[in-house]
Amino acid sequence: MRAIVVDPPARLGCGFADIAEPTLSDGQVLMAVTHVSLNRGDLNDARSGRLAPGAVLGSDVAGTITQRVADGNGPAAGTRVVALAAGAFAERCAVDATALAPLPPTVDSAHAAALPVAGLAALQALRAAGLAPGKRVLVTGASGGVGHFAVQIAAHAGAHVIASVGSPGRGDDLTDAGANEIVIGLDSIDELLDIVLDNVGGSTLTGAWDLLSPGGSLQSIGWSSSEPATFRPYATVGPPKSLTSFLINAPVGDDLATLVTLLESGHLTVDIGWQGSWNDIDRAADAMLGRTLRGKAVLEID
Repeated sequence: MRAIVVDPPARLGCGFADIAEPTLSDGQVLMAVTHVSLNRGDLNDARSGRLAPGAVLGSDVAGTITQRVADGNGPAAGTRVVALAAGAFAERCAVDATALAPLPPTVDSAHAAALPVAGLAALQALRAAGLAPGKRVLVTGASGGVGHFAVQIAAHAGAHVIASVGSPGRGDDLTDAGANEIVIGLDSIDELLDIVLDNVGGSTLTGAWDLLSPGGSLQSIGWSSSEPATFRPYATVGPPKSLTSFLINAPVGDDLATLVTLLESGHLTVDIGWQGSWNDIDRAADAMLGRTLRGKAVLEID
């Protein structure tokens, strides 16, 4: 079968290859892939050396189950699902039955494919930070995939949401997403915060830390700035508050089901900025790396 794999000599570090069909382990289903979503982390995996040459890339996937779990549990063959799966960028992939959620007929597979990495990060980080009605929540890098989902989820929970973006125009759609305030950087924020979801790192992370109230939580999700973070002297001395490094926690099936329910009910929307054939992955990657992409990039397995 055909797949997108790590290919170090290629311009973007990835390319197409013919690979063996996946072998199912206990508790896995086989999925025929229809759509995948490209994340910046996939491009980092292709070029960083973290994955060996020939390894299949990708994590976000939607498609149809063609072979159910061997013991007969879980969704039946023919069920459309969304999943978080290693090696998603292939015509078929093996998926843990605990890492998928069925799709209702009204949910489009292309939109569902954009949910797993960014949606799970937003949902789990907000939960870890103690999201509740009335909390003051700052989302940095709010125009990105994780940020856009985080704004919507926090607003739906009744929080006061402040969306921080890097430049004018980047937050044009965030009011519709539920943001109470849209700010450029952090300078205009004059009240303390209960929760920060930071996708930027560098001086944005340290500035957000200074704005965090006693007992508050800062979840460090990403580091899009690639800048070092330097805390001012004594910034970490005082009333207790926390800075937590974040990774998605498994199993994710129940959380994926929550995201699908929010999507079906209209409380969550997916902003797709690029959609096309996986044969054009270079075009999608160039838009993402050049920061001209607004929204998610969804590839169709055609």
